[in-house]
Amino acid sequence: MGRRSVHAESGNRLGAAHPRVEGPVDLRLVPPALAVWVTAAVLVGASPGWVTGVAMVSLVVGGALLPAGRADATAGSRGDTAGPLGDSARRRAAPVAWRRGGARPGAWPRVSAAAVLLCVAAAAASAGLHGADVRRGPVPALAKRFAHVTADVEVTSDPRFTRPRITGDHMAPTALLFDARVRRIVEADGTVLATRTPVLVIVDARSRRGPAQTTGERSPWLSLLPSTRVRVAARVVPALSDGGDIAAVLRVRGSAPPEVVGEPSGPQRFAGRLREGLREATDGLETDARALLPGLVVGDTARVTPELDEAFKATDLTHLLAVSGGNFTILLALFIGPAGLAQRVERRGLAPRIGVPLRATALLGGAITLAFVIVCRPDPSVLRAAACGSIALLAIATGRRRSLIPALATAVLLLVLYDPWLSRSYGFLLSVLATGALLTVAPRWSAALRRRRVPPRLAEALAAAAAAQALCAPVVALLSARVSLVAVPCNLLAEFAVAPATVLGFGTLATASVAIPVAKVLAWCASWPARWIADIARTGAALPGGGVDWPGSWAGAGLLALVTVAVVLVGRRLLRHLWLSGACLVLFLLVVVQPPPLTRVITGWPPPGWRFAMCDVGQGDATVLSAGDGSAVVVDAGPDPVAVDRCLSTLGVTRIPLVVLTHFHADHVAGLPGVLDGRSVGAIETTGYEEPPDQAEFVRREAAARHIPVTRVVAGERRRTGRLDWQVLWPPPDPAPTPDGPNDASIALLVRSAGLRLLLLGDLEPPAQQALLRSPAALEVSKVDVLKVAHHGSAYQDPELIRRVAPRLALISCGRHNVYGHPAPSTVEALRAGGAVVLRTDEDGSLAVTGAGTGLSVAGH
Repeated sequence: MGRRSVHAESGNRLGAAHPRVEGPVDLRLVPPALAVWVTAAVLVGASPGWVTGVAMVSLVVGGALLPAGRADATAGSRGDTAGPLGDSARRRAAPVAWRRGGARPGAWPRVSAAAVLLCVAAAAASAGLHGADVRRGPVPALAKRFAHVTADVEVTSDPRFTRPRITGDHMAPTALLFDARVRRIVEADGTVLATRTPVLVIVDARSRRGPAQTTGERSPWLSLLPSTRVRVAARVVPALSDGGDIAAVLRVRGSAPPEVVGEPSGPQRFAGRLREGLREATDGLETDARALLPGLVVGDTARVTPELDEAFKATDLTHLLAVSGGNFTILLALFIGPAGLAQRVERRGLAPRIGVPLRATALLGGAITLAFVIVCRPDPSVLRAAACGSIALLAIATGRRRSLIPALATAVLLLVLYDPWLSRSYGFLLSVLATGALLTVAPRWSAALRRRRVPPRLAEALAAAAAAQALCAPVVALLSARVSLVAVPCNLLAEFAVAPATVLGFGTLATASVAIPVAKVLAWCASWPARWIADIARTGAALPGGGVDWPGSWAGAGLLALVTVAVVLVGRRLLRHLWLSGACLVLFLLVVVQPPPLTRVITGWPPPGWRFAMCDVGQGDATVLSAGDGSAVVVDAGPDPVAVDRCLSTLGVTRIPLVVLTHFHADHVAGLPGVLDGRSVGAIETTGYEEPPDQAEFVRREAAARHIPVTRVVAGERRRTGRLDWQVLWPPPDPAPTPDGPNDASIALLVRSAGLRLLLLGDLEPPAQQALLRSPAALEVSKVDVLKVAHHGSAYQDPELIRRVAPRLALISCGRHNVYGHPAPSTVEALRAGGAVVLRTDEDGSLAVTGAGTGLSVAGH
């Protein structure tokens, strides 16, 4: 592109103020970088023999090619410089090879091949050394024996809690874990062994939960800083997967605080004070802002709730919850001002305003980079962010994005040589793909949008979001088995709030240790853009068509790449036709938003006049009783907040006068946030048997956060709302015999809805079912229209109850391919023998009942 074209594209009638003509893209460092990446990924877990063989062969062949290639290049340079043309004229007329020194044909390919082979040898050596760290020492042998040891370990990462996970009807115990290096081991027989082996330490956290789990006491393990040495009594067990970057897992039992035997380093203590000050300054903020702001600034996600985390995953905004190159770019841009003016007299930013000269600005920029790495921890992800952020900033400063490909390749090469385990990191792959998209694809797309009269700033933001999503989407689909349709608009909307939130967040970080009132003011200001980002994530995740399931395999990733190419090619043609583009945009919005009236016309769901719905929430229970006009009573919430929220949204439920939680098993209550968020909820009723206690506490905490009253119910109570009225049949009032576990303490309801009789049995098992038949409520349960079968249709049913109830329609809520074998064939057969039509959510999806009497019908979705 000539200088005239540069002036023409500037949009200024006087032309570009600082015209630049881009040269050809320099790709010479790309093959060595890819060779290092592939070599490290293959050999980092390989045997020493393979590593040594690859390194030696590559070194010998590369060493042999390099002198020959250099000799040919030198000879070609001497032989081609003579001639009648002047040097400058010959350089203008000669091909690219002349500019590289006039080398003979074939010389530079040999030099390039030698460079690639030497890089392969270096990568093999680095991978071998890092792989040896995992295999050497006594730890792997101790793991095979599941030995109990006392070990001195050096913490190498911040402690963090595992995310809550549903296992059957229980929530898996929360554990605290951190990366470490074992320095000293004392076996049970007193043998002392010195080593330096990377491990993962898991601490049983059931007795001491962190702030993300409860509002109770903060675990002292969370206060450990990297470089701290602690002594633990642990059981050494093998890692879950072979070939990983840890040699074993150390499982620490008990609630005792850590025994510190070595204090952290000075820089880590300083970074710890800054991070603690940031947490203190954000303590008084709204829940989402308090959780999100430390993540935006220093990658501290300890306060991020599972629901918010899932929302960020659904909208592909998770890069904002980790330290990314964007954070570093914003931080340096604040210091040097608009990067395009960094080397000009009119440069801006804090540095020139306080009189810092250009060279000193560069040195201070390096110091800021070092401080950023220390405060955010020198983990591989932080190093990757600093390197890629520096590249992005340099690209903006020079205005030569295409020439920054060598810089990106250099960063990849050096980082993988420094830590070969990065070559197997999907996070590293996503970071490189996103940075490459911003340097190569985004500028072209931005220019194309500007040619179509899109405002420059909007064109650049839209092109950056679309390019990063296009290149990263196949990898994200491989990891999550889902493709987000709202990723680009959500990233685009969030982008406008990232810079102010990050700048104010770093201001809070810097001032918290010296002036906490000032820090709290800055944190309050930063909370507004942080809440905007959280609202974007939650809104995007709540859209019914916000994502589609996709094969989570390499074949699926390749298929998505092909689909992305097709969409880009079709999109280029669509942009030439304004009306057709607008029609496609409207169609896309309808697919994503899925307005209930339109959805009902197209899919028939929910059926008009539905009375009762059973949501497909997997292995759990969530049922809905319509009270009319967008109002409903919800009985149980299932195990997944996203699934139950999506079900209620498709049913058009916006007001919930009452939520009934039959008992506190996780497959009935863990989805409660999905029921409560975004809806008007009057009250929550529960059973009086508060087991498991952690789940009962979870329900109380969720209700208290939204100021929703929680009450207990007992048999005999009658309630009415709208067209519904119901009677509580179980559990009996006090004094009552102690139930045989939470299942037998389930709330059982008999519901009437305009002539329709429904019996909801929770998870009652035969002892409670038999007691129910002996109670005064036995007269009420005969001959019902619809039965919600107890305990997901398990084999533990009382035959007499099934005979007495004699339902016309039996509905079973269970998960596909569940490990419990629900529903049991014997239960299904007994129900059908009694004349019932049996439907189940694992095969029929969500179910909705309409009509009554002879007009009773059911529809699936």
